Amino acid sequence: MRIGFFGGSFDPPHRGHLAVALAAAEAFRLDHVLLAPTAQQPLKPGGAVAPFKDRLAMVELLCQGEARFQASALDAPLTHGAPNYTIDTLIHLRAELSGDTTVFVIVGADAFLDLRRWRSPDGLLEVAEWIVVSRPGFSFTDLDALKLSPEQLARVHLLPGVAEPVSATEIRFRLSEGHDCSEIVPAPVLEYIREYHLYGT
Repeated sequence: MRIGFFGGSFDPPHRGHLAVALAAAEAFRLDHVLLAPTAQQPLKPGGAVAPFKDRLAMVELLCQGEARFQASALDAPLTHGAPNYTIDTLIHLRAELSGDTTVFVIVGADAFLDLRRWRSPDGLLEVAEWIVVSRPGFSFTDLDALKLSPEQLARVHLLPGVAEPVSATEIRFRLSEGHDCSEIVPAPVLEYIREYHLYGT
């Protein structure tokens, strides 16, 4: 079994996220992809705009129609608002899976290049394989700055040619201004945003 783990703010989830998950699933023959909103990202102390429960509900709507995709609450809020560390999440996920299951973490190149600031970076490279989604101007040689061993580098796989046409920050601004976002945000997600008056709608 090959499982993809795709974490992030998903604030809001949009077609760019879907494109990344689809490309990773196809390129690396993933049986399932877990899309997991993060309650509190350690390197983003400001936190997400929408509450976790709403972001999880929107990810569930984003996954509709994609049998391989599943919204996951693995990164749900912790007690006392503690941050969600990816190493803890992956260890928990691994404990739930059979020994012959391979976990692939799907991450943008910009975030992955910050790996040394994450908790237990070497442990992260031991517990999972990594699918690094290329960004414009990103080269595999940029990974040299992480000083990965040959064994670690063998667990890092580049996924080129996937571009998110607009950022979540830009989407939130456009929604607050009343602009049409139907080309980038799926209709069920848009309906949820409007029903619960998220992002100033």
